[in-house]
Amino acid sequence: MAGSVIDERATKLGEFIVEHRATVRRAAKQFGISKSTVHKDVSQRLKTIDSSLYRDVKNVLAVNKAQRHIRGGLATKRKYEARR
Repeated sequence: MAGSVIDERATKLGEFIVEHRATVRRAAKQFGISKSTVHKDVSQRLKTIDSSLYRDVKNVLAVNKAQRHIRGGLATKRKYEARR
């Protein structure tokens, strides 16, 4: 029974990430769980549950990772502009 609850959570997380092009951090906040749990669910568990959804999630997370430095730079820019 517990496995099915975890499998369902992993599937819902994957669907959320793909639908909203969400980051792991955003998904964790939305579902009220840790980033580590989200990452484990979508990178390990989802692979055996739904391989198609797993590939879609993997692609979204790859784009997010590639853009991470840009988001960080923008956040720093906003931080220092607010100090003026």
